[in-house]
Amino acid sequence: MAGTELIRRPANSSSETGGRRPNEVRALSALAFDELRSFPGGIRDMHLGIAERAFRGVGPAGRPIQVIHDAFSRRAYDALGSGAAAVGRVADAAIATRGIGQEALLSTTRRGSALVAALNGLIGDRLERSRSDLHQPASVRLGGEVVPLNPASLREAFPDATERLVVFLHGLMGTEFYWDWGAAYPGDSYGARLASDLRITPVYLRYNSGLHVSENGRDVAELLEELAQGWPVEVQEIALVGHSMGGLVARSACHQAAEGGGRWTGRVRHLVSLGTPHLGAPLAQGAHVAAAGLYALPETRMLGAFLRRRSAGIRDLRYGSLVDEDWRDRDPDALRAAACKEVPLLPGATHCFVSATITRSPRHPLGRLLGDTLVLVPSATGRGRTRRIPFKEEHGHHVPTHHLALLNHPDVYERLRAWLAASP
Repeated sequence: MAGTELIRRPANSSSETGGRRPNEVRALSALAFDELRSFPGGIRDMHLGIAERAFRGVGPAGRPIQVIHDAFSRRAYDALGSGAAAVGRVADAAIATRGIGQEALLSTTRRGSALVAALNGLIGDRLERSRSDLHQPASVRLGGEVVPLNPASLREAFPDATERLVVFLHGLMGTEFYWDWGAAYPGDSYGARLASDLRITPVYLRYNSGLHVSENGRDVAELLEELAQGWPVEVQEIALVGHSMGGLVARSACHQAAEGGGRWTGRVRHLVSLGTPHLGAPLAQGAHVAAAGLYALPETRMLGAFLRRRSAGIRDLRYGSLVDEDWRDRDPDALRAAACKEVPLLPGATHCFVSATITRSPRHPLGRLLGDTLVLVPSATGRGRTRRIPFKEEHGHHVPTHHLALLNHPDVYERLRAWLAASP
């Protein structure tokens, strides 16, 4: 691409891991023991914080006892951490020696991918930095497996490829398997129905939802450029459908690719967001405030530190950040954040959105308070008190349901089919 450079993180493969096959079981074991090793340290800090307040009440006379107490406490907790680390090393050696986890990847199965996706959503940025085999870079998936983007692999994976594509992007802690949520049988999804009704080829992406939205946007932008170039037939139209965070990633990908000269953006006809927190999510905002408050007190600092470890992706859901400027060179734990950069909508595309509430009417007090349980209507529609996304009202739709049901809802599908059937 010309202009802004897009750096693609390759999907987990032997080339990414120095020629060896990824072992997600071993990586999961290492992560578990690493957390177990660090846990006594958190308890130690809470213990010492409480003790410090108690000894402060005793006065100077209690200082000698406090020194002895703190020394013994630190040794005891450090010994527990060292013991956990030693057990972890033994377990890792046993897994490596016996070849456990080499036969298949957890992330290629429905249940295994759900566990890996949850970890990516919670600490995916940390997994990416440590080059863990659990890191899930942006990739096209079919049946859980990564589809290489060369023409031969794409022809094999999509033998009935058409000139119209609909690309699905899951939300936080999600995978492509989630698009048949609540279906009578696996595979009964929006994509399957659109292929039958409109001859649109569905393409499902997976990405590490713990990375910044802007980072995933760059990865998806370059992935779609490669996909369009290697597609078995000439691509005429592309529709992007994002659930929750996936809608933010889709907007970020379009914006960054358009600025960088990506050719695929000229073929995008529809962007559809389903329950997307364009203006942020209250749960992410509450976690940020709670982390600051808990970290301020010695007695609860362990809990505050735990909340501070939440991923960059979760942090971006605080206000719906789409670009690097929203987080680069800024204190991620600052209680008051600077305003997000407002990103323009992709020209030439129809931008559609679906909001939901757990009440039949969005005006119901409970519906106003809880929205779809994770995203409020003003955020899903881009109409807040101080911020406004220039969506057109006629391209919006509301359904009385909860957040996850938007992944596969009959009312949403009827509206989605109507949108994609119409030429912009």
